[in-house]
Amino acid sequence: MRTEQLEYIAAVTRLGSLRRAAEELRLSQPALSETVRNLERELGVDLLERKRSGATMSAEGRELLPHIVSVLEAVDRLRAAAGEQHRVSRMVRVGTVNAATVPLLIPVVREFRAAHPLTQVEVVAVQQSEIHRALSEGGLDLGLVNHLDGDDMPADFESTALLSGRPVVCVRPDSPLAARPEVTAAELLTEPLIAMRTGYVMHRYVHRLLGGRSPAFSYSTDGAEMGKLMVAEGLGATVLPDFSVVGDPLERLGAITYRPIAGDTARVLLMLRRRRAESVPQAARDLHEVFVRAARELTDTLAAPPA
Repeated sequence: MRTEQLEYIAAVTRLGSLRRAAEELRLSQPALSETVRNLERELGVDLLERKRSGATMSAEGRELLPHIVSVLEAVDRLRAAAGEQHRVSRMVRVGTVNAATVPLLIPVVREFRAAHPLTQVEVVAVQQSEIHRALSEGGLDLGLVNHLDGDDMPADFESTALLSGRPVVCVRPDSPLAARPEVTAAELLTEPLIAMRTGYVMHRYVHRLLGGRSPAFSYSTDGAEMGKLMVAEGLGATVLPDFSVVGDPLERLGAITYRPIAGDTARVLLMLRRRRAESVPQAARDLHEVFVRAARELTDTLAAPPA
């Protein structure tokens, strides 16, 4: 068994396909596939489930993954102790539903990269269900998801609440709704609605808020960032957690604004999730700490009265 075999299987698991792993490792796909199969024969288990859509960790592979990660971390520590200057770069993959991307995620990535110049950070924008699946299979290290306060927490993950906010109506400043101190559900129905697609927490929240009633016209999109851009272009209004709007460049430029929803007491939490495991890569632990620290600072900033 060679260290690079373990690094290869970790790369395939993280990237979700032999092709992408081969590209990152600068190997031919047949060579990578043969190396992985040699490791499987040596261990006597099938580490991967190979499908037309890609390769994912098998149940046996998921059981062995913490041990593989532990070995790779031990090798990294050995290299560091020996003063090796050309350590193998690692990658940390973060899945996000695009909530608070600019106010939180961008500063976190910037700070982390300054302290870990050899570690790549890959940010993947996907739905919450895909984030949970990828966390379970080892394809993601961390996941940023919205969570409605009062919903059950999934038992398979460690969940850390980063931000807490309330749903708000995001509109252009020249929208009739912006002239109101707060917006009722009935008033929201008078504007074209830019809704999140099925699978997003905010889609479920808006469906509950409107009680089955339909707006005059609606769009659907993936993620808060596209929703805010559509609002800025005058296509309608959308409903997002306030922490996804406050501090956004579009809000600072005056292209969008927000109003609270009348009579609504719901709270939305921005959660940072990772898979429960005996061993977590050091880079993922470090990034987790940066997220928690940055979220605390952002919360203090948002709570401070305007100067």
